[in-house]
Amino acid sequence: MTPLIAFFPLIALALGLVLGSFYNVCIHRYLTGESIVLPASHCPRCRNALVWWENIPLVSFILLRGRCRACKEPISWRYPIVEAVSGIWALLLAVQFGLGWEWLLYMAVGGLLIIMSFIDFQEFILPDVFTFPGAILAFSGTALMTDMTWGDSLLGAVIGAGAFWLLQKGYYLVRGVEGLGTGDIKLMLMLGALVGWQGLPMMIFLAAFTALAASLGYMAKNAHQGMRTRIPFGPFLSLGAMLQILYGPVLMHLLMPLA
Repeated sequence: MTPLIAFFPLIALALGLVLGSFYNVCIHRYLTGESIVLPASHCPRCRNALVWWENIPLVSFILLRGRCRACKEPISWRYPIVEAVSGIWALLLAVQFGLGWEWLLYMAVGGLLIIMSFIDFQEFILPDVFTFPGAILAFSGTALMTDMTWGDSLLGAVIGAGAFWLLQKGYYLVRGVEGLGTGDIKLMLMLGALVGWQGLPMMIFLAAFTALAASLGYMAKNAHQGMRTRIPFGPFLSLGAMLQILYGPVLMHLLMPLA
């Protein structure tokens, strides 16, 4: 076993943390309308430019004690959370798939999912600038870089997006209000292509289960809104897809006796 293969999970973890820092830039600058290239990394409040060590993922947040070095204003917890999620995703993929094309594909798609999820958490939108390229990447990548066929990927995209489109229209007919965003339908194009039609049931079950658990916290925080509390579904669809990619067959085996 070569040193690269032996230490690949740790290398993947470090790369994931670094990419997580970049994902934070993408999230923040999409929300503010800034370029992801210029200006250089800076405090969003006082605009003070960051020195090199302030860009070290997770470590800088700890060293700074969660506050800007210049203005002492709190740094959003989104920054270390995104970095940690990205690092853990890269590590788990490395353990599950090793160094190869599948790891590379799922890293790229996972990065888009992380960016979109945190935008959705904050603004309740899933931007087309991420969903459509993600769908193309998922469809082409799964067929070229995994064992999935073009047909399975395409069928997953059509069934996933089609089912959510019908759900959106049906909910509106019954309740007279939008219960599912169009962004979720576009996201399902990407996720359906990614997991294929065979992986859709488990992916949607995991998404619904985690969203239901999270909804209790959302409703507790917004008790005055009750059942009308808005809950972004995109992050939970993304989580369901990630769990399906990593542990889908294992979870199916564990849940089958309960069916």
